[in-house]
Order: sequence, then structure tokens, then C-alpha cells
Amino acid sequence: MNKNTIDKNNSERESVFLRQAQADDIGALEQLLNRCYRETAGWTNEADLIGGIRTTSAELAAVINDPNHYYFVYPKTTTGDRDGEETGEIVGCIAVDIKTDADSNNKAYIGMFAVDPELQGYGVGNVILQAAETFATRHLQSDGQAAAKNTARLTMSILSHRPELLAYYQRRGYELNGNKMPFPNDGNNGEPKREDLELLELEKMVH
Repeated sequence: MNKNTIDKNNSERESVFLRQAQADDIGALEQLLNRCYRETAGWTNEADLIGGIRTTSAELAAVINDPNHYYFVYPKTTTGDRDGEETGEIVGCIAVDIKTDADSNNKAYIGMFAVDPELQGYGVGNVILQAAETFATRHLQSDGQAAAKNTARLTMSILSHRPELLAYYQRRGYELNGNKMPFPNDGNNGEPKREDLELLELEKMVH
């Protein structure tokens, strides 16, 4: 699979295609992520739990320029498919960060996942997530250790006090692994609105 493009057909609606993010996408990505996470539109927002911004252009630039980080975007086009001309808007995105744990095993961290609220509920997010998982699994299984075990470890973090979001990922094979940490109150990714807010780690083993 070409690391710069992921294709996955959404048979219910249209062909959802992803390409790797570029510097020109930063403005549209910043707008999408802050809208999806910090405004009240859509069911995935965190507006009741966190105020302020979700991300900055500097953070997005660092992610895009990191060789271990693969950031994929679903661009809006004039025709709704990959053959159309891009409008400059981004309607979905997801990141795959290849990390090495304390035992020198590679794992893929999935994050910065967002879908335009107007497209939520139509299966677009499911298609994007599955495409990212497929990419991450193939990437990890190309590693010698992962290939020998024939498994790939996918992880992500979600906010506590979001039972509907936890249920969404559990339906897709993710489980809590017991790792958690207080939400960082450094102002870089928003200000928590409650003191007991935590980040919970989810894990999925793919064979």
C-alpha cells in the first residue's frame, strides 16, 4: 500500500478517499478539529468537558513533518469523489503515529480523528477508522517483530465521562487497558471544565 494514499469504499454513500496531509491543509485541519471537538455540533464534541482550543497550526505542522506520524485527510471535492477538484475544505482526518514501547515493540497510536458534523451518522467515520487501522496493521506487520508474532497493537486515548464514545470504540474491538492519566492542564489543548477529567487508553490487537 502506498503510504501517501488510503482508499476504502463506503458502499452506503460514496467513495471515501484519504490522502496524506500537506502543509497547505493546516488551516482547514485546524478549523475542522476545533469545530468537531470544541463546538457543540455533532455527537463527538467535548464542549461540555473542555473549553478553549483543540489544536494549533504549530502542532499540526509538527505532526505533518514527523516521519513517524502519518496524518491522513479526507478532502472535500466538487464532485464528492477523488476525481473531483478539491475545494480546500477538509471533512475528515485521522492520524497514525508509530511508536516504540518500553519493550522495543512498535505500536500504532491513532488520534486526531474527526469527521465534519454534517457527515456524522452516515458511516464516514467508520470507513476512515477502518482504513487507518488497515494502514497501521500493514505498517506494523512489515516490522520484523510484529511480523513474527503476526499481530499489530493499536492504541488510542479518549476522555473519561464519555460513555457513548467508549461504547463506539468497544463495538470496534477496542478495550480499556487500565492505563490512564489526568487531562493535562497546560492550556495547550484546552482547559478542562472538571477536576477529575482523565485520558483513558484503549487497545486493540489485530491479527
